[in-house]
Amino acid sequence: MPVDGPVVLVGCGRLGSAILEGWLLTGTVAPPDLMILSPSEKPAAEAARARGARINPPLEALTTARALVVAVKPALWRQAMAPLTPFLNDQAVIVSVMAGVTAPALAEGLGGWPIARVMPTTGVARGKGVASVWAADPAARALGRALFEPMAETVDLPDEALMDAATAVAGSGAAYVYAFIQALADAGVKAGLDAATAETLARATLKSAADAMGDEALDALIGRIASPGGSTRAGLEAMQRDGRLTAMLDDTVAAAVRCNREMGG
Repeated sequence: MPVDGPVVLVGCGRLGSAILEGWLLTGTVAPPDLMILSPSEKPAAEAARARGARINPPLEALTTARALVVAVKPALWRQAMAPLTPFLNDQAVIVSVMAGVTAPALAEGLGGWPIARVMPTTGVARGKGVASVWAADPAARALGRALFEPMAETVDLPDEALMDAATAVAGSGAAYVYAFIQALADAGVKAGLDAATAETLARATLKSAADAMGDEALDALIGRIASPGGSTRAGLEAMQRDGRLTAMLDDTVAAAVRCNREMGG
């Protein structure tokens, strides 16, 4: 069931384009209800235009908007939003997908509209993303979920302060997984495999593990593969020796959290 009412997407970069592609794929927003504001031509926007979306319409059109989704770079949101807010109606909801920009900062810069913060992954483009949602206003939270649930596994955060951690785990996490797969392939080469074979095996292993994961507890999934005294258990013990795996990921997530907070100013 499409979200009822016009939705404005401000920014059509990598994340904005992924959101737009996901909406079109899942029917979350009907194309004629889409308004896309972008300073440059983007393939995703042109695909939406072909299905009835409006690209850079007169700003007076924003008076009908139910939601305004802000997908610009965090450093640019004030200048991007300044010309738009005079045209928003009292019932509009601001949905920010910007890392690090807090609701109080948005409220101070924009005024009194309800605000929902959502951090989606670019997997929404394929209808297989992840999204974290926070809003103080229940109606804004419900609208944030409605815009992303059809294309993402969505979690509610009880506190906005957790958004930076959720972003570091989910928003950035795919890159960490890819880096692990790359390192696994490199280790296979050092063990004697040729580079192409090692990469094929590492990639296929990730896909197979993801398909098999389901909702089973992670400890149980590990236990099904890592038998006591077996080679998998030996590898896991090497990976976890002296707590180095935990320490590495603690440092990784903490660094991303710090960066998110710094970007928000």
